Amino acid sequence: MAQQLHGVGEHLREWRLRRRLSQLDLALEADISTRHLSFLETGRAQPSRDMLLHLAEQLDVPLRERNVLLAAAGYAPVFRERSLEDPALAAARAAIDLVLAGHEPFPAIAVDRHWRLVSANKAVGLLLAGVDQDLLRQPVNVLRVALHPNGLAPRTVNLAEWRAHLLARLRRQIELTADPDLIKLLDELQKYPAARSPKPPSAAPPGAAIVLPFQLQTEHGVVTLISTVTVFGTPIDVTVAELALECFYPADAATADILQRAAAIRRDFRARSGTVSPADGWRSDMQ
Repeated sequence: MAQQLHGVGEHLREWRLRRRLSQLDLALEADISTRHLSFLETGRAQPSRDMLLHLAEQLDVPLRERNVLLAAAGYAPVFRERSLEDPALAAARAAIDLVLAGHEPFPAIAVDRHWRLVSANKAVGLLLAGVDQDLLRQPVNVLRVALHPNGLAPRTVNLAEWRAHLLARLRRQIELTADPDLIKLLDELQKYPAARSPKPPSAAPPGAAIVLPFQLQTEHGVVTLISTVTVFGTPIDVTVAELALECFYPADAATADILQRAAAIRRDFRARSGTVSPADGWRSDMQ
């Protein structure tokens, strides 16, 4: 989106319209005059670096796109983008690993802005059993794995509802970021075969009135999970800003029991063989 525009004023106007704000709305939020904002958008006035960052903050522009705004105005980018393997991001990587490991025996994953898997804990192996190995090769896209007919879709009990939920999240992300790669991903996912649940959904689990559970058939029975998403607060690095940690929790006692038994089986297998269990093998390929 933004890369196809030219002047910084065009960028600002595009982001304002994307946020469904009038010039008056944004001017009030930014504590500047409507006339000044109009001059900035039309190119009659050049924003200072601080003003540009201030407006980007009010518009909730992603850090990556804030660098685009700065470049369009002739300023150097402010927000760095580094690999998670960079020593400077060691604290962030350690925090991710701590959260994922600490969440066991329940599943947890970390994904980047394109829903590519960054890391996962061992409990995720139970969910991925039977997924086509082509879908588990780097880079692993979590949404593709979830909705592909060779992925989790055939075993997702409430597939129609879960698919609608995931696509709605993706559309919301596109609305916020205007990311062309996410637009392509949405187009791909929408072309997958129509969602059909493998069997009629069972009685609504606890909490279903307030959150949509994820129900998946596993080798140990149906697990019913709810999830929370965590992001880093006030990041100043593009990579860190675009990371999300999704932690799944059992929605009922039966699911908690299945996940705990699966964890015990993994521990017993490692104790007896001194190697990772088959359910863990997929994980090493992605790290």
